[in-house]
Amino acid sequence: MIWTQVYDPAGNALLSALLAGIPLIALFFMLAVRRAKGHHAAGVAVGLSAVLAILVWDMPAGVAVSSFIYGAAFGIFPIIWIVVTAVWVYNMTVESGEFEHLKQSLASLTDDRRLQAIFIAFAFGAFLEGTAGFGTPVAITAAMLVGLGFNPLYAAGVCLIANTAPVAFGAIGVPIIVAGQVSGISDMTISAIVGRQLPFLSIIVPLWLCVLMCGFKRSMEVLPAIAVAGVCFAGSQFLFSNFHGPTLPDIMSALITIVGLVILLRVWKPSRIWRFESEGDAPAAAEGGSINMNVVLRAWSPYIILAVMVFLWGLPQFKNLLNSLPGAVITFGWPGLDGLVAKTAPIAEANTVYGAKFTFNWLSAGGTAILLAGLFSVPLMPGYSFGKAFSCFARTVVQLRFPIVTIAMILGLAYLMNYSGMSSTLGIAFTMTGGLFPLFAPLLGWLGVFLTGSDTSSNALFCGMQRNTAEVVGMYPELAVAANSSGGVTGKMISPQSISVATAATNMVGQEGNLFRFALPHSLAMTACICLMTWLQAGPLRWMLP
Repeated sequence: MIWTQVYDPAGNALLSALLAGIPLIALFFMLAVRRAKGHHAAGVAVGLSAVLAILVWDMPAGVAVSSFIYGAAFGIFPIIWIVVTAVWVYNMTVESGEFEHLKQSLASLTDDRRLQAIFIAFAFGAFLEGTAGFGTPVAITAAMLVGLGFNPLYAAGVCLIANTAPVAFGAIGVPIIVAGQVSGISDMTISAIVGRQLPFLSIIVPLWLCVLMCGFKRSMEVLPAIAVAGVCFAGSQFLFSNFHGPTLPDIMSALITIVGLVILLRVWKPSRIWRFESEGDAPAAAEGGSINMNVVLRAWSPYIILAVMVFLWGLPQFKNLLNSLPGAVITFGWPGLDGLVAKTAPIAEANTVYGAKFTFNWLSAGGTAILLAGLFSVPLMPGYSFGKAFSCFARTVVQLRFPIVTIAMILGLAYLMNYSGMSSTLGIAFTMTGGLFPLFAPLLGWLGVFLTGSDTSSNALFCGMQRNTAEVVGMYPELAVAANSSGGVTGKMISPQSISVATAATNMVGQEGNLFRFALPHSLAMTACICLMTWLQAGPLRWMLP
């Protein structure tokens, strides 16, 4: 028997929204106030959500349990699969000693923590976001910064904050493409609008990172690098998003930024090297020490191979080729859920079955690309062997046991809220803002990414509603849909899923609450910038839109 979602169980839209928000409020409270461990906070939120879904939204208990397990399964594959393999590659480079050579190569460019953050967290992280997404950038870059000697809290926080502007075009533009599919609007149009919003954020992120680490005055010492990184990335992001489409802005912006910084460092160096307070300052070296380029290339080879592999896996043609192989894709309707839930008005024009298909594309998954990259790298590591690699993989799984539980529970929570109709109840409340909707449209995206950890999932959840609401209140529909994706990028840094990935990569498991408090002010400030930009583009700056 099909159960039809209810969106106003309390008979009052605002009261229903407040009830639907209880699990999220509890999650905020546990992380920000109680500083609870991630899996403890997630457990409380899941319990509250299940009780509300069954008793208030009248969802059948069996369907509620099945929706939670379905979401948890999605958390395990493909998301946890990506996280485990990414951290495994890093752990192998550390165990083999190759990470020391990698650190030396970076130090030969600069030993300055500010420039290392811009190089790795901002530029290299954007490249990984563009090629893989779904947790890969934070997992790899945060681990790299800790390996270089960064304070773990700052390493995790810097990488979370840096991983904002690239998110909308992550994984070869998947979030924008999904937004177009859900809303019925051309993904090229959405790409162009997002590309006229996010560059205003991208250009200040390098400065934001430096000020966060050392204050404004010390940041001015590396203003040339900040300017080159910001202008290269923002300018490239605008050009590729507007004149090519959603697939290449991240990849090309990152590459152009890295090249720009390397050229700059050939003609300019900061007057003093800045390190964290526990390390102390040091005069800038006149010349970098001699370094064997063959050793450097070997040390970087796991990440070079990784970048090539995830780039190939992200190409639609290559992914389709992999998926066409016999047994490469296993798809089935999720038991106890598929075909048993129906959406209704105003979420759908008529009663529509809410499907639940699980796809196990083990060969074309991003984690498999990272796994293969790690295996291909083993022969290049002197004194390392496949036996050591497999043992390292087992230790990595044990190391990540709590993040694995947390990520699975958070995705289970998101799917439970989606299938119960609670997420839609929250979305409907936002639509009651009327003429002020342009200010609130990005908040829907922010909420969606906080819930799911994915701009893609947020767009799938809310972009149809964004278009319908915009048409009702007289807002340009294309702008509302684009704002959902732009607003979502600022929610990424406080998503429990992202925080779990960051704490796992920096060996801070159990400190999720501290990291959440660290990132929250920056998320809110950046979200306010996107909200203001959307409101202006809906009114006096309408001429900026395509």
